[in-house]
Amino acid sequence: MTTYVMLINWTEQGARNVRDTPKRLDGAKQLLKDMGGSFTAFYLTMGEYDMVAVCEAPYDAVMARFALSLGMTGNVRTQTLKAFPEAAYRELVSSLG
Repeated sequence: MTTYVMLINWTEQGARNVRDTPKRLDGAKQLLKDMGGSFTAFYLTMGEYDMVAVCEAPYDAVMARFALSLGMTGNVRTQTLKAFPEAAYRELVSSLG
């Protein structure tokens, strides 16, 4: 599984309905699970982003579909980062020669 870091901001609509966000988070977790992925961590954050999720998915296309599905709801905007674990980072750097 590939790891992804998703940076999330509420839209105006999403912020207006903030009391519904626990249900929306549960729905998002189920959606990603149905697509073959999972949430490994979720944080409410202070600063530039409202929330951060760490997710796993078997393919980039799964995570792209998930991000697009979230965006279609109109409640959040996302930025998704593909994350390389430390072992992969070390391998990449050592392959530079």
